[in-house]
Amino acid sequence: MDTANQWLDNHCHLGPDAEAVLARARSSGVLGFVNVGTDLENSYAAIKVARSHPDVWATAGIHPHEARKGITGLAELLSEEEVVAVGETGLDHHYDHSPRQAQADAFAAHIALANEWEMPIVIHTREAWDETFSLLDAEGVPERTVFHCFTGGPQEAAECIERNAMLSFSGIITFATADDVRAAAARSPLECVMVETDSPYLAPVPHRGSSNQPAYVSLVGVALADAMGLDSGEVALATTTNARRFYGLEAGSDGT
Repeated sequence: MDTANQWLDNHCHLGPDAEAVLARARSSGVLGFVNVGTDLENSYAAIKVARSHPDVWATAGIHPHEARKGITGLAELLSEEEVVAVGETGLDHHYDHSPRQAQADAFAAHIALANEWEMPIVIHTREAWDETFSLLDAEGVPERTVFHCFTGGPQEAAECIERNAMLSFSGIITFATADDVRAAAARSPLECVMVETDSPYLAPVPHRGSSNQPAYVSLVGVALADAMGLDSGEVALATTTNARRFYGLEAGSDGT
C-alpha cells in the first residue's frame, strides 16, 4: 500500500458484494467510504453496511429517478447515527424517469431537511444546471453542499463555488471527451474538491466499460491531480481532509 496516496471515496453504492469490494479497496489505500442511498430501501441497506464497518458511512435520500414515489419516511432515517448526509437528490432532465415537477418537489424537500437538520446535501444534476441553481437559491443553499459526479465546465464550477459548494469528481475526469470537466478542475481551489467512484457506475480509464469499484478511486484522484497541476499525494491528503470535514467524519483507527 502506498501510504503517501490514501484516498476517501466520498460517493459509492455498495451492493451485495460489499465485503469483497471493501477488502480490495482497503488494500489499495482507500481509507473510508460514503455509501449513498437512492431510495428508502436502499438508504436503509446503506445504513446496515455502515453499522458493520467503522470506515463506512451512509447517506439517506431519494434519487431524482425515484422522486415520483415521494419522500415519506426519509426524515426518520436521518436520525440514524451512521447517516452523514441527505441525498442523493436533485434533478435529472436527461432521463426524466420521474416527472420534472415531482423531481423539483422532492429536491426542495431534501434541501429543507438538510437545512433543518444542519446536514450536508448530496446533489445529482444532469442537463438541469439552471433549474438546480434556481431551486437551491430559492430554498436556501445548505451550508454544506456537494455536487457529486461533477459534469460541468468552468462556468458551472464557478457557480457552484460561488454558493460555497464542493465539487466531487468521478471517473468521468479520465474520459477523453471530458475536457470541460478537466478545465473546471484546473480552476477549482483545492479546498473545494473531493473524489468519488460512484461505483458500480462510471469506471475510470483503463477500466471503462467494466463494473466500477472503490478500489479505483485513486485513478480518479491521480487524474484530478494532473488536471490541477498538483502532486497526487497532495491531492490525496486534501481531498480526504475535505471529505472528513464536509461530512463530519471521525478519524480512522489509524489516526488518519
